Amino acid sequence: MLYIYKIIKMKGLTKTRVVGGSLIVTIPSDIVKTEKIRENEFVEVEVKKIKKNFFGALKGIGKFKEEDELKGQFE
Repeated sequence: MLYIYKIIKMKGLTKTRVVGGSLIVTIPSDIVKTEKIRENEFVEVEVKKIKKNFFGALKGIGKFKEEDELKGQFE
């Protein structure tokens, strides 16, 4: 038997959740509609863990000063 695969790559971002003892991911609805994915179809999933970006998380903390560098080192 010969199988022919049509490979289309789409990216989406989703969160994992726990169901029983397994982690589950949900395919976003826009990808489901675009790819016409139905229940019980096989799909390939590539997993990459997203790195958190903390840019701007410490707003208002002020500038680093020389006295801050030595604080707690010799006390």
